[in-house]
Amino acid sequence: QEQLAESGGGSVQAGGSLRLSCAASGYTYSSYCMGWFRQAPGKEREGVAGIDRDGTTKYADSVKGRCTVSRDKAKNTVYLQMNDLKPEDTGLYYCASSPYRTRRLIPRDFDFWGQGTQVTVSL
Repeated sequence: QEQLAESGGGSVQAGGSLRLSCAASGYTYSSYCMGWFRQAPGKEREGVAGIDRDGTTKYADSVKGRCTVSRDKAKNTVYLQMNDLKPEDTGLYYCASSPYRTRRLIPRDFDFWGQGTQVTVSL
């Protein structure tokens, strides 16, 4: 079973940057897409970004141009670089693993999830 652990969250002022990390361990062979999701209180979980085994990336419209997802194969780690953060980016950020090549970031397509790392963006 694949296990995921997020880190790198914190509090930042609007316009600032954060780099989130997701370290994968255990059985990772079945993973094709690693995705980042976020959830704010009272809102549904939404996809932020994802990266496939072949390097293809995808982003939510709300973060395009501000976020970059990348990977380090040797470390079994994926990253989410977030720049020009806005208050609406606030939420609990999760990384997740999917066996599918995803065109959209849909939570139901992802089988394994980390515990989340909090991102808080203040004015």
